[in-house]
Amino acid sequence: MIRDLILKNRSYRRFYQEVSIELETLRELVDLARLSASAGNVQPLKYILSCNPKKNALIFPHLAWAGYLKDWPGPCESERPSAYIIILGDTEIKQSFGCDHGIVAQSILLGATEKDLGGCMIGSIQREELRKALKIPHHYEILLVLALGKPKETVVIETVGPSGDIRYWRDSKGIHHVPKRALDDIIL
Repeated sequence: MIRDLILKNRSYRRFYQEVSIELETLRELVDLARLSASAGNVQPLKYILSCNPKKNALIFPHLAWAGYLKDWPGPCESERPSAYIIILGDTEIKQSFGCDHGIVAQSILLGATEKDLGGCMIGSIQREELRKALKIPHHYEILLVLALGKPKETVVIETVGPSGDIRYWRDSKGIHHVPKRALDDIIL
C-alpha cells in the first residue's frame, strides 16, 4: 500500500556504505521519474547517476546534511550513501521548473523504499562547487541531490508536542525522531 511506503520513506542520513547500488537500479528509479507528472508535460529534467565510489567522493563534500543537528557534520566514512541521483533542470527546454523536481524526487524515493533502500532529498547544495567537480554544463540548473543507500539508522515519526517544536532530533541511542503535526492541526 502507498501509505506503508510513505511511512517507511524517511530522510535517512546514515547508510551501510559497503552495500552497493547497481547502475541499473538507479536507471529503474529514474524511469519512475520519467513516468511521473510534469507541468505541461514539458519534461525539462535531466539526471546524473553515481554509484561509483570515486564519483560519490566528488559529490559528498558539496552537500549539507541536517540543519537541525548543529553538532553533526554529516555521515562519517563508512556511513555515507552508496549512490546519488542529481536532478537537473535543462534551461534550454524551460527556464523554471515549478514543482517537477519535487514530484520526481518523491517518485524516486518511494521506488527506492520499495527496493528496501532509503534516501535523503538534499536541497542544501554548494551548487557551483558541485558543478565544477562534475563538470556540469551551465545550461543545467542543479535542483536537488538524492542520496541513496541501505539505511543504517532508525527513523521514527512522533506527534508534535505541546511546544509546537517540529525540529527533528536524535536520542542517546542514535534514533532519529521526526515530529509531525496532527492531521486535525493541518486541515482548515
